[in-house]
Amino acid sequence: MLRMKAVVYDKYGPPHVLHVKDVEKPVPLDNELLIKVRAAEVTKADCEMRSFNFQVKWFWLPLRLTLGLLKPKKKILGAYFAGEVESVGKDVTRFKAGDQVFGATKLRMGAHGEYVCLPDSYTLCAKPYNMSFEEAAAVPLGGLNALHFLNKANIQAGDKVLVNGAGGSIGTFGVQIAKSMGAEVTAVDTSIKEDMLRQIGVDHFYDYRKEDFTKKGKAYDVIFSMVAHTSFSKCIRALNPNGRYLMANPRISDMLRSLLTSILTDKKAIFAFAGEKQEELLALKEMIEAGRIKPPIDKIYSFEQAAEAHQRVETEQRRGMVVISTDSIEPIGQSQRQA
Repeated sequence: MLRMKAVVYDKYGPPHVLHVKDVEKPVPLDNELLIKVRAAEVTKADCEMRSFNFQVKWFWLPLRLTLGLLKPKKKILGAYFAGEVESVGKDVTRFKAGDQVFGATKLRMGAHGEYVCLPDSYTLCAKPYNMSFEEAAAVPLGGLNALHFLNKANIQAGDKVLVNGAGGSIGTFGVQIAKSMGAEVTAVDTSIKEDMLRQIGVDHFYDYRKEDFTKKGKAYDVIFSMVAHTSFSKCIRALNPNGRYLMANPRISDMLRSLLTSILTDKKAIFAFAGEKQEELLALKEMIEAGRIKPPIDKIYSFEQAAEAHQRVETEQRRGMVVISTDSIEPIGQSQRQA
């Protein structure tokens, strides 16, 4: 039986529950690719699943049933990655061995291991030619979600767009995609992220710990918020006529109020969740290769530093995306490769 190294967790808890372990190397089915993972993003969702502490509480029970009531069913986290196809099943036609790819594993997770098997129908495509594996791994989560919402906002050149939670994975792409659409962009986050956000193009910045953007007397055509506890009513009041409020982490009360707002007023509140579609990933690839967007990388960690990576993401100390790279992994000895 072939083995590989992976970052695993056997119980829910703080970052130190993560550890590196030799596990069984996956074998592709007829419709699957075996991908050698070169890099994978560490996301806020990884941290929430590891600790089982989510920003949005209403889906606690379905997630607990899906992920494991008392301990995790899927012990290898990681849903967004870049790597190289090692082999393909006999029914795979989209890819071949040696292809460099990036994409998403959905709820299969597993990208924090040396190898992952995925159906060729998943959201995968060729890695942008002008990116490293580490940069490409930092694209799918933020890029797919930001593109999904901003496409629904129908942004026009000159629109005023505010991104709340602009320094996270989705927010940084939200800023860049809105700028590429010709918008004037205001970012809201902590001051430690201001320099990074300025570098990727924001025009105005608010530190939410010092200022409430809804009390500044300014109005926006689009407010895009990743922050679950944002005041719905304040954001609606901060919109221009025909403004759009995009919610990436809505509460149930926000969902109900969004329906009434969209029906009874000239403003729209949108919470449709991202489908992470193939065509959206291809659109991101084109934007990257055209030089319109690029993920700011905060730090790159080894497998052995996974707990440190989670700590940095969880405490919001990052100034860009945090990535785990497999390049530092020493090959498992031949004696270990045989069961």
